[in-house]
Amino acid sequence: MGEEAKYLETARADRSVWLMKCPPVVSRAWQAASASSSSDAANPNPVVAKVVLSLDLLSNEEPSLQFKMELAQTNTGNTPKSYSLNMFQDFVPMCVFSESNQGKLSCEGKVEHKFDMEPHSDNLVNYGKLCRERTQKYMVKSRQVQVLDNDHGMSMRPMPGMVGLIPSGSKEKKKQTPAKPSDVKRTRRDRTEMENIIFKLFERQPNWALKALVQETDQPEQFLKEILNDLCVYNKRGPNQGTHELKPEYKKSTGDTDAA
Repeated sequence: MGEEAKYLETARADRSVWLMKCPPVVSRAWQAASASSSSDAANPNPVVAKVVLSLDLLSNEEPSLQFKMELAQTNTGNTPKSYSLNMFQDFVPMCVFSESNQGKLSCEGKVEHKFDMEPHSDNLVNYGKLCRERTQKYMVKSRQVQVLDNDHGMSMRPMPGMVGLIPSGSKEKKKQTPAKPSDVKRTRRDRTEMENIIFKLFERQPNWALKALVQETDQPEQFLKEILNDLCVYNKRGPNQGTHELKPEYKKSTGDTDAA
């Protein structure tokens, strides 16, 4: 309703038009011919095909028309050159419309016959070759895995004189975090011996963090956790948050030992 009204050119509305459904290979061949003719001023409208109409007047049966189309191009590979045109007896009435680059709408005619194309029996051999070529084409993998003989990465190293071509961002070396010593390299001491060492460390200071104890004792972290769970209390809050201190009963025992 709100769109601007457009006029429809109907001067050719009564013209008879054939509607034909053609295979993609034929459509591509005609489009290529149209593209080449646009640059050839001497032949702006090249002949792309011809239609042969056959009628057997001597047949006793009801006369029926047979249509055959032959392509004019001869360099189309295995594309069939001849096609049978099968006419539809019943179809919905249709008209053909066109729109120019300027937006002008026109009625180009009324569909009188509707056809469907299929390769003619004369070209069954070429059509079979075309089908095999198409099948082989789709079976070829677009991505392929290539095995490199040079497994030392020499082909990925920048050659002399190419240093300036490397982006500046790649020159910045990230600071590597020093690798933490693995617990596998630490050897567990005797349990009783480690408990005595823990008591002596807590005599030096009342609160210890787990990492500090690992550095002092050079023992596996998990082994120290087991001992601390038995001997110490973990401070979750307060001024000594995140540290361990001896349980009250062990503080008393160490105090009694000092007094003795």
